[in-house]
Amino acid sequence: QVQVVESGGGLVQAGGSLRLSCAASGRILRINTMGWYRQAPGKQRELVADITLVADITRIGTTNYADSVKGRFTISRENAKNTVSLEMNSLNPEDTAVYYCKVVATTTSLVNLEVWGQGTLVIVSS
Repeated sequence: QVQVVESGGGLVQAGGSLRLSCAASGRILRINTMGWYRQAPGKQRELVADITLVADITRIGTTNYADSVKGRFTISRENAKNTVSLEMNSLNPEDTAVYYCKVVATTTSLVNLEVWGQGTLVIVSS
């Protein structure tokens, strides 16, 4: 009912930048939260950043970042297009991971779903 597709991963040198994008589609009535998670080899998946729609009237989203990316990464969403982006600056090798987009949405059938994308690989070389 809901599909999530990421794009924008790749290889970058330390200190460089990348922008990840995620698009949700399907029978979406409302997207509640969109976020990015990452999983490095041998480690658990962890939250990188997410953004939540606080209220339908104001359409203001609150953001939440992992301490390790604060000041370097910026998450933003375009509500009308059901997309979320992650601008990543000052990348370092510790940022190397598969990055996943997660969408929490309510469908037109009033079902609440949590849907993950397939992941996009980010490699930061030293």
